[in-house]
Amino acid sequence: MENRLAPWKKALCFVALLYASPALAQSLGAFEGHTDVGNVKIAGAATYDAAQQTYLVAGAGYNVWFDHDACHFLWKRLDGDFILRAEARLLGDDGDPHRKLGWMVRAGLDADAAHVSAAVHGDGLAALQFRRSTGGQTEEVRASITGADVIQLARHGTTYTMSVARFGEPFVTEATTEVDLGEAVYVGLFVTSHHEDVREEGVFRNVRIVVPAPEDLVPYRDYLGSNLEVLDVETGHRQILHRSPESLQAPNWTPDGEALIYNHNGLLYRFDLDTRTPAAIDTDFATRNNNDHVLSFDGTQLGISHHSAEDDGASIVYVVPVEGGTPRRLTEKGPSYLHGWSPDGRFLIYTGGRNENYDIYKVSVEGGAEMRLTTDAGLDDGPEYTPDGQYVYFNSTRSGTMQLWRMKPDGSAQEQVTDDGFNNWFPHVSPDGKWIVFLSYLPDVDPADHPFYKQVYLRLMPFEGGTPKVIAYVYGGQGTINVPSWSPDSKRVAFVSNTGGID
Repeated sequence: MENRLAPWKKALCFVALLYASPALAQSLGAFEGHTDVGNVKIAGAATYDAAQQTYLVAGAGYNVWFDHDACHFLWKRLDGDFILRAEARLLGDDGDPHRKLGWMVRAGLDADAAHVSAAVHGDGLAALQFRRSTGGQTEEVRASITGADVIQLARHGTTYTMSVARFGEPFVTEATTEVDLGEAVYVGLFVTSHHEDVREEGVFRNVRIVVPAPEDLVPYRDYLGSNLEVLDVETGHRQILHRSPESLQAPNWTPDGEALIYNHNGLLYRFDLDTRTPAAIDTDFATRNNNDHVLSFDGTQLGISHHSAEDDGASIVYVVPVEGGTPRRLTEKGPSYLHGWSPDGRFLIYTGGRNENYDIYKVSVEGGAEMRLTTDAGLDDGPEYTPDGQYVYFNSTRSGTMQLWRMKPDGSAQEQVTDDGFNNWFPHVSPDGKWIVFLSYLPDVDPADHPFYKQVYLRLMPFEGGTPKVIAYVYGGQGTINVPSWSPDSKRVAFVSNTGGID
C-alpha cells in the first residue's frame, strides 16, 4: 500500500533541469508574471515545465510577516470567487525552519499591501496568515496538522478558507472573515527564505486555479468548463490533456490504451491520446446520451444510455459498435442507467428506476427480460463487474450514507465494503484486480445526490479492503468519474475536473 500511494517525491528529479532550459522560462503556465516583493537582496525566479505541468519558484527575503513582506511571487490577476490548489514542497532539508511557501492573494505588489496567504513552513507549520489593510500587522490562524504538502486557499466574498492535508489524507480547514482585498487581486505562489542572504526553492505540482460555480447556477442547464485529466496512481501526479469551456463528462479508457471516450452535449467522443484531438462517434438517432456509458471488455462494443423520445425522455440502454453505427435497444423499461459489462461479454448491468425505487438490474446482451439483483429500500447505483467476473461492486444508501457494497453476479452475498463519514460513489476496480478507485463527497452533500461542482476526493483502497487514501483533490462531482476509467495497465485513471473561466 505504501508504494502505491507514495508521496510525490519521485516526481522531483526533473527540478534541476528547469533553470537550465531557457525555453522553459518563456512560459509561466497559468500565471502572468513573477516579481520580488519588498526589499530582497537576492533576486528570485520562477519557471514552468510544460511537459510536467509543474512550477519551480525560488525566493529570498526576511519573511512574510509584521507590516511588510519580502518574498518571490508568481502571480496572475483574478477577480470574483476562486479556489487555489497545489501540492508543494520546499527543496533541501537544511533551511531555516521559518522559511515558507504556499498560495498568496495580494491587494497589490507593494511590500506592505494587504494580503492573505496559506503557508507551510520549513518546520511543517501550516497557517492562514493575513494583513487586513495596507501597512497593518499580520495575523494568523494555525492549522491543526503539521507537515502538509497539499495547500488550498479559497475566496468567497471577504471570507478566505485555507484547507491543508498531508497527501493521501482529507483536508483540515481554517478560515478568516471580513478581509476585503478588493475585487481584482493578485493570486499566486510564493516562496520566502526567512533569511536575506539565502534563496530557497519550492516546487509546485497539480496546480489548479478554479473559478467555482456561481450561486445562481442551475444544474443540468448551466455548466462550467472542463479539464480532461489523467492521474498517475502511484505518484499522484496529474496532467491536463484537454480543456474545454463546455461540459465534458465521464471518460472511459479504451482497452487498447489508445483513446478515451467521453460524453459531451449528448454525444460520445473518442479522444485520441496520441494526437490529443476528439472526434464524435456516430450513434445515429441516439443524440441525447447521458454520461453512463461502458465499453465491453474486448473493446469492440459501446454501451450507452440514451434519453429516448419514445419513452418520454427516459434513459434507455443500447449497444453500438465502438466505431459507431445504429444502436440496438436492450432495456424495455426506463429509466435505465448503464454502468457495467460482464467480462465474458454476456451481460450488461445498470441502475433501473422501477416502482419509485432505484435498484441494480442486469440484462443479456442479446436482450430479453431484465433480472433484478437488489431489493433494499433506498438508492443502489454505479454497478460494475470485477475483471474476473466474481463480483459486482456498487454504491448504496441502504445503511444511511452512500457507501460501497459488493455482491455476487446473481445478487447474492451482498456486503458493505466502506463505512466512513464520506458519501462514496462509483467504485471502479483496476484491470489487474488489485485496487478500487472511487469518488467521495463530503458529508454535507445529500447521500442520494451526486451533484456537479463540489469539492470531492478521488480515493483508492486495496481490493481486499483497508483504509482508503486520497489520490486526487478535485473540484467536480457529477461527470468526474462515473464510469470505468482505469488505463489497461492499471497505472493511471482518467477523470474530469471543472472550472469556470476557460476560454
